[in-house]
Amino acid sequence: MALRNNLAGVLLAGGLGSRMAADGQGADKPLRLLGSTTLLGHAIARMAPQVAALVLNANGDPARFATFGLDVVADAIPGHPGPLAGILAGMRWAATRGFADVMSIPTDTPFLPPDLASRLNAARHAANVPLACAASGGWTHPVIGIWPVSLADVLEADLRAGIRKIDAWTARHGITSAEFSTNPFDPFFNVNRPEDLAEAERMLATP
Repeated sequence: MALRNNLAGVLLAGGLGSRMAADGQGADKPLRLLGSTTLLGHAIARMAPQVAALVLNANGDPARFATFGLDVVADAIPGHPGPLAGILAGMRWAATRGFADVMSIPTDTPFLPPDLASRLNAARHAANVPLACAASGGWTHPVIGIWPVSLADVLEADLRAGIRKIDAWTARHGITSAEFSTNPFDPFFNVNRPEDLAEAERMLATP
């Protein structure tokens, strides 16, 4: 079966967005505009062609995302334990729909590469490990990765036991990375602060 047919995308928007809220315009970062489109809209546009289905991980009232037409799932573990909980929620959603893998991305990365899924999948198969994450400019991006749905029970048990750091968890199961070019800019640039949004506007205008 083709990769796309068996892959669901998980858009992670479960964070508190406190750094973005510093400009007084609110902490609902995925709904902030970049150009004429929200950050979430950019993420959907980049992700949708690479996966068979999309789900949004977000806490709070899901109605604020109704215009996007996506299922919204809250963190699987209460108390804002971090992105692993959102990935787990996406895994559980994907499992009920028969998907073998999920690819996770944060919704504040509007410039994701169009071959992200295929290259992550190729990297993990080449290394004979179950997990792969993106890398660029000498840094790994552990939240941007492919995760087998079969690891959901293990992930939930570890989260309930107090595991929070992604690197600590993935190291237990075997992970590799796929390296992406930073020319003309890093495709994994993420918008955390108001000044990042201004920089993203300049990047958006780059030919």
